[in-house]
Amino acid sequence: MGAVKSSMASKFAFCPPKPPSYGLAVDESTGRLTMSGMASRENVDILKLCTKRGNEIVAMYMRNPAATLTLLYSHGNAADLGQMYELLSELSVHLPVNLLTYDYSGYGKSTGKPSEHNTYADIEAAYRCLEEIYGVKEEDVILYGQSLGSGPTIDLAVRLSRLRAVVLHSAILSGLRVLYPVKRTYWFDIFKNIDKIPQVKCPVLVIHGTADDVVDFSHGKQLWELCKEQYEPLWIKGGNHCDLELYPQFIRHLKKFISAMDKSAHLINCSGPVAGLSENPQNSTDCIEKSRQSIDQREKSMPSTDQIEKRRPSTDHREKSRTSIDKSEKSRTSTDKREKSRTSTDKREKSRTSTDKRERTRTSTDKKEKSRTSTDKREKLRTSIDKRDKPRNSMDGREKACAGTDQPEKARKSIDRLDKTETGYFFFFLFFFSFFLFFLFPPLFYCVLFSFFNILTDTG
Repeated sequence: MGAVKSSMASKFAFCPPKPPSYGLAVDESTGRLTMSGMASRENVDILKLCTKRGNEIVAMYMRNPAATLTLLYSHGNAADLGQMYELLSELSVHLPVNLLTYDYSGYGKSTGKPSEHNTYADIEAAYRCLEEIYGVKEEDVILYGQSLGSGPTIDLAVRLSRLRAVVLHSAILSGLRVLYPVKRTYWFDIFKNIDKIPQVKCPVLVIHGTADDVVDFSHGKQLWELCKEQYEPLWIKGGNHCDLELYPQFIRHLKKFISAMDKSAHLINCSGPVAGLSENPQNSTDCIEKSRQSIDQREKSMPSTDQIEKRRPSTDHREKSRTSIDKSEKSRTSTDKREKSRTSTDKREKSRTSTDKRERTRTSTDKKEKSRTSTDKREKLRTSIDKRDKPRNSMDGREKACAGTDQPEKARKSIDRLDKTETGYFFFFLFFFSFFLFFLFPPLFYCVLFSFFNILTDTG
C-alpha cells in the first residue's frame, strides 16, 4: 500500500523540469565537475552524492570567505539547479553565508524517481556532505526550505537537536492540504509538516506572501503558530508564490535573521568552555575582565563594619518589642481562663434548657392522652347512633339497585380511556417515524408533519 501511495503522489506532487536546464561536464585542466551553460566560478563546487536509497544526486556548494554560517537550501517544485544558480549565488553574497543546494532524485541530472522518501534521503546525503567534506558543525547550519522543499527541511530539522535555525519560504502544511483544506491528517497524505513542526527545537523564520495562489497564506500562518521557537515572521503583502525574492523587505528581513543567528552563535561560544585561546585571545580576556567587574560589584555590595554597628541598636528595639509581646501573651492567657469559666456556665445553661425540653414533652403527652379519652367517648356515641340507623339500611338496598344503572356509564368511560391511550401510542409512533424521516428524506418528513397537525386538529 505504501508503494502505491508514493507512486500516486509522485505523479501529482512532483513536476521536475523536462528537459533539465543544465548539463554536467568535466574540466580537463582541473578535473573538476562543471555545469554546462553556466559561468564557472572558483568558489563554486559541483558534486555528485550517493543517497542511502541508491540514487545519485547533483549538489552545488558556494563558498563565502566572510561567512560563519552555512545555508542548506532545498528548492521548490518545477525547478532545478540551473534555474536557481544566479539567485542562490546572490543570496550567498548578500546574507553572507556559505550555501549548499541540491537536486532531488529525478530532478535535473539526479538519478532515480521523485518521491517523498527519496527527498528525505536526498537532504540527508547533502547534510552528510557538509559534515564529512566541508567540516561544518551542526550548530552552524541553517536549513532553508521553499514550497515543496519545506517537507525534507522540516523532516531533517526534527532529527537534529543542535541545529542553528530553520527558514520556511512559502511552506506547505501537507501535500493534501494544498489541494483541499482538510482538518485531519490522513494516511495517504505526504509531507505532513503540520504534525512535525512542533517537534523542531530551534528558531524558525516563516516567510509567505498574502496573495499566494499556489499555497494559501493560511499554510504559513498556521505553521508559524505551531512553532516552538517563533521568530518574527515576514508576511509580504501582495506577494505571490514565486516572486517573494523581488521584494526589498525579503532580503532585508532574511539578512536580519541571519545576523541574529550569527550573534547567538558567538554568545554560545563565549559562554561555553574556553578552547583554542590562540585563535581568539581578545575574547578570552574580555570574559576575564567582565568577571573581575562582577567581583568588584560584589565587594561594593558587602556591608562595612560601621553599618553592622549601626544595625545593632535596631536589635535592642526588637528585644523591647519581644518583652511587650510576652506581656500581651500573658494577658491572653488570663482572658483564656475567663473564657473557660464562661464555657462551663454555658454548659450548665444547656443542661437546664434540656430539662425544660423534657418537661415540655411530658405536658404534650398528657394532652395527647386527654384527646384519646375524648375520642373514645365520641366512638361510643356513634355506635348508639348506628343501632338506630339499622332500619334505614333497607332503604339503602333500594338505592344500590338504582346504582346498578350507573355501571354502563362507567364502561363507557373506560372505553374512552382506552381510545385516548391508543391515540397516544399512535402519536408516539408517528413522532419517532417522522424523526427518522427527517434525516432520510426531509420532504416526506414535512408531509407527515402536516398530516400529524391535521390529526391533532380533528381530535381536538
